[in-house]
Amino acid sequence: MNKLNTLSIMSRTFRMSRLTALCLSTFLFGAVAHAQALPDAIAKSKTIKVAVNAIYPPMEYKEPDSGELVGFDIDLGNAIAKQLGVKLDWQESAFEQLLPSLTTGRVDMVLSGVSDVPGRRDAADFLDYLNSGAQFYVLASASGNAIHQAVDLCGKPVGTSRSTSFPSDTAAWSAKNCAGKTPISVVGTEDTSAARMQLKQGRIVAGVQGSETLPYAMKLEPNTYKPVGEPFATSPEGIAFAKSNTQLRDAVHAALDKLVADGTYSRIVAKWGLQSSAMRQVTMNGAPSN
Repeated sequence: MNKLNTLSIMSRTFRMSRLTALCLSTFLFGAVAHAQALPDAIAKSKTIKVAVNAIYPPMEYKEPDSGELVGFDIDLGNAIAKQLGVKLDWQESAFEQLLPSLTTGRVDMVLSGVSDVPGRRDAADFLDYLNSGAQFYVLASASGNAIHQAVDLCGKPVGTSRSTSFPSDTAAWSAKNCAGKTPISVVGTEDTSAARMQLKQGRIVAGVQGSETLPYAMKLEPNTYKPVGEPFATSPEGIAFAKSNTQLRDAVHAALDKLVADGTYSRIVAKWGLQSSAMRQVTMNGAPSN
């Protein structure tokens, strides 16, 4: 082998060594950056405290036989945790206490089918992961046959969970669409199941429920309910974070983006039959974040 060839081989070997070192450095930096993406307390404890109100199937609820916490949000949360290398400490709460639990520091985030509406953004940031809309529905039996379209509900009692944005959404819809007629009488109920019970008891004429959850109720009770019109007051559902906790918010955002990219999000959506509510990309506070 001549001197020129020897120098050429040595040069190529040196370049390959530098490339290997650079790749290794990039890998190690990425690993460190990933570890630093979480707030120090969470990186140390390897636990994220999550508030949930487990009465909203198929988003989150208790499996009747085992009492296990199940649902779309539970599966999505666990997938996020796996991406971040942590575990979730699910803390059950009344719906009206979900967002206050962030400001008091009792939990790190809220994952519980919470609609991302402007009035809530003063208290929290939202990573939007599913589309939702308020949906009128009536009984599928003869008692519901007089309601053919949403305007037929003007002047009639309509029930919906008082702890959600649905009462104000329904009142706003009524003010706009029942002009010149008697407005809808909005009846606040304990939750969506209570609204369905009052409907079957004849105490209300219709109910309002999230468009992503009504199909599940219709599946559990076949031929019992039917939607009226299209969803109104549409809004995304979001994972909520304290305004001050941008580090955790951004780490979860990155994890969600990976779940969308690798198909995990789509598989969870399909498992719970929520394809019509799926989002193509994660947004923040109702708008694209990049």
